[in-house]
Amino acid sequence: MTALKIYNTLAREKQAFTPIEPGKVRMYVCGMTVYDYCHLGHARVMVVFDMVQRWLRAQGLDVTYVRNITDIDDKIIKRAVENNETIAELTGRFIAAMNEDAAALGVQRPDFEPRATDHVPQMLALIGRLEKNGLAYKADDGDVNYAVRHFEGYGKLSGKSLDDLRAGERVDVNSGKRDPLDFVLWKSSRESEPESVKWASPWGRGRPGWHIECSAMACELLGEHFDIHGGGQDLQFPHHENEIAQSEGASGRTFVNYWMHNGFVRVDNEKMSKSLGNFFTIREVLQSFDAEVVRFFILRAHYRSQLNYSDAHLADARSALTRLYTALKEVAPDDEALDWTEAHAARFAEAMNDDFNTPGAVALLFDLANEVNKTRSAALARQLKSLAALIGLLERAPQAFLQGGDEGDDAKVQSQIDARAAAKKARDFAEADRIRAALLADGVILEDKPGGVTEWRRA
Repeated sequence: MTALKIYNTLAREKQAFTPIEPGKVRMYVCGMTVYDYCHLGHARVMVVFDMVQRWLRAQGLDVTYVRNITDIDDKIIKRAVENNETIAELTGRFIAAMNEDAAALGVQRPDFEPRATDHVPQMLALIGRLEKNGLAYKADDGDVNYAVRHFEGYGKLSGKSLDDLRAGERVDVNSGKRDPLDFVLWKSSRESEPESVKWASPWGRGRPGWHIECSAMACELLGEHFDIHGGGQDLQFPHHENEIAQSEGASGRTFVNYWMHNGFVRVDNEKMSKSLGNFFTIREVLQSFDAEVVRFFILRAHYRSQLNYSDAHLADARSALTRLYTALKEVAPDDEALDWTEAHAARFAEAMNDDFNTPGAVALLFDLANEVNKTRSAALARQLKSLAALIGLLERAPQAFLQGGDEGDDAKVQSQIDARAAAKKARDFAEADRIRAALLADGVILEDKPGGVTEWRRA
């Protein structure tokens, strides 16, 4: 089996993956800011790094996967005040919704899901170390800021010089900063803010800045130097750049060996985001499409590529996934273990070890499905099902996917099939044809099998 290579954003090239500790991988992924329902951009982050951790474990590696929850933030405070509810009520509600969405998409729970509000002492300790190292200062407005130009390596992740960089998204520029690029580590309390977001600190009552949260949680759970840090492409600058500055500025050590960033989800060639108002929540999409179809839609594109959303693309993904499940419906897999020496499996592994090339891996699944259809081989059906399961696909009974719907809908379909069978027995073929056409109009396809058996699936 080929060795795993990962595209390292920091190095701007694919590199052979060598864990710091042989046989073990420590991975941190920036999670959600929980003030609203997750959209498809969030779905991509969750599914992509779920796929990554699944594949690492499939290689026999002992993975510690951390994905944080940002439960204190300007947007959270604003929304809670608007809704006349507490911060805990708001964040608790949307954390539950996030977990529901993730479970629907087949996303396994990370080993740790730290919340920012549970790690304020670690953040304060980290800020104290930065101040001691001459990298943090208290401004006249009470905020504590990071002195960007005092950190020699700033800009190495984004690849820009200090003069090219600007204070980016979610970085306040105010008169209290010595340099516009400086970013806030600790925000001084404002009278208008709820008491629940005010913590005591050596610099006065306040709350943490966004960037310090991830540095503190990652270092607390994975150590000051770990293997993989992931997140969306939009986090490369300033968030991840600032994480490096904070973490390495405090410890004097390399923070992360491999940086991974997934591409945007786009609608009409614009990034999908709440700020642009062109986003679709996961639960909105799941009203029209099966959750596994959405997962398949995400995985059949390479994680670093741009992903263009449309109903037509999801409908195409549904048709493609139907082909895979149909092969398994026609030929039941045997009970043997996955055979890595089999040609399709070897090529699947080669694709996945090439920077998690899921499009190549998915293409191998279709090759296998075609062979299953031709040969009726239970061994190849097992290979198809087992390989797909490694990336969280084809894990249901085929009929459950193909029929979809709920039990009430299934019962109605079956009653119509029974009525059609009765009409055919009475030689009322016009009525039988009418029932078939009516079901087809409702998206139900009938398949008459030998022996008078009729099976059905959703289009």
